Amino acid sequence: MGEIAGEYETIVVGAGIMGSCTAYQIAKRGKSVLLLEQYDFLHHRGSSHGESRTIRETYAEEYYAAMMDEAFSLWEEAQQESGYRVHIKTNQLDIGSVQDRSLQSVIAVCRKLGIPHEVLNTEQASLRYKVLNLPKDWIAVVTNRGGILRASKAVAMFQSLALKNGATLRDNARVMKITNGWKLSDGLDGVLVCTNRGSVLGRKCVIAAGAWAQKLAKEIADIELPVQPVNTPIAYWRIEEGLDSFSPEKGFPTFASYGDPYLYGTPSWEYPGLLKVSISGGNPCDPDKRTFVPDLDVLRKKLSPWLAEGFRGHIMSENPVVAEACMCSMSPDEDFILDFLPLTKTSLSRDKSPILIACGFSGHGFKMGPLVGRIMADLALKGEAHGIPLQYFSIERFLKSTRGNVKDYENKFDII
Repeated sequence: MGEIAGEYETIVVGAGIMGSCTAYQIAKRGKSVLLLEQYDFLHHRGSSHGESRTIRETYAEEYYAAMMDEAFSLWEEAQQESGYRVHIKTNQLDIGSVQDRSLQSVIAVCRKLGIPHEVLNTEQASLRYKVLNLPKDWIAVVTNRGGILRASKAVAMFQSLALKNGATLRDNARVMKITNGWKLSDGLDGVLVCTNRGSVLGRKCVIAAGAWAQKLAKEIADIELPVQPVNTPIAYWRIEEGLDSFSPEKGFPTFASYGDPYLYGTPSWEYPGLLKVSISGGNPCDPDKRTFVPDLDVLRKKLSPWLAEGFRGHIMSENPVVAEACMCSMSPDEDFILDFLPLTKTSLSRDKSPILIACGFSGHGFKMGPLVGRIMADLALKGEAHGIPLQYFSIERFLKSTRGNVKDYENKFDII
C-alpha cells in the first residue's frame, strides 16, 4: 500500500456514490483525479452501502423531476460501459390521500413535464395490485420509470469505471487538513490535502464526504452548515410463503406512501420471501459515534399496523426479519448543496475558491448520483454546470449574505 503523493487536476474526498461518480466523470474526460476514502472502499459506516435504493422520477418539485431524465440516461450509460446491471427496472407507485398536497404536486409536475402516468382510485389500484388495500379516499399514481438500484454494487461499478478511465483510488486515507494557496508545478495556486498516508496537491478539491462534509466545512472555512446526519432504519418483513405477487417479475413496483408515516419500499428481490419497507427520517447522530442499531420499537409501532392493513394480511411478521441502520444527512429544506465552498465564513465569494462541496442529500440523493457526479465534474473543471438549476443547491442559502441577512429555513427534519 503506497503512500499518497503527487499532483492531480482534482482530488475527490469521499468514495460513496457521489464521490465515486465525480471521480469517474473527471477521469473519463482525460483529467487526472485522485479519489480518497477514509475507511475501506464499500464500507458500511456511511450512506452509500447496502442492498438497494429506489429510483423514480416522481417529485413534488419540478426541478428534481426534470433532472431525473438525465440521471436515468447516465445510469444506463454506466451500465453499458461496465457490462453489468445495477438498475432493476419496475414501475413506481405513489399512494396517499387524495387531499395530500405533496402527492397532488407530483401529479401536477407529471402533467407539466409530460411524464407518462396514471391516476387510479382505490378500486382501480386494488385491481391492478391484488395485495394492496388502500383507504377509500386514497389515490395511486403509477409511472413507468422506477426501480431498484443495487447500492454497494453501483458504488463499486463507478469506482471500477473511474479506475478504468485512469483515476487513482486510495482507501484508508483519512483527510486531516485541506488548505488553499499552495503552488502547483505550473506556478498556479492549488490545494494541499493532508492525509494520514501523506499529502497531495490538486488544482481543485471536491468534498463529497457525506455526513463528514459538515465537519470538513467547519475545519476548512469555519462555516457551520446546517446539515444534520440522522440514523435511519432499514427493515425487511416476511411475506406469505409462496406468494409471488410482490415480485418485480409479476409487476410489483417500487413504492412510496405519503402521509404519516411517510414510507417507501421495494419489491421482494434482495432477500427471497422478504419485502423491504422502511420509514423516511431518523434520529440525529454523530457519524463518528453512531450506535448502528435501528429503533425496532418505532418500526413496530409505525410500520406494523400499516403493513397489516395495507397489504391485506400478506405480511406475516409483526417485527422486521432483518433490520439495519443506515445514515443520511438532512438539510433544513431537504435540497442538496452543490457549490464552491467559501474560503472563510467572512468572505462569502465563491468565485475563486478551489474547494467544492456536495452534501445534504437528505435521503433522496442516491438515485441522482451519476448526475451529481457530472455536475461536480463540470464545476471543478469548467466552473459552471449547464442545464442544472443550481440556484436551488447554492450554499449561500444557509450563509450570511453580503447585506448581513440570514435566510431562515423551517426545520423539516423528519425525525422519528
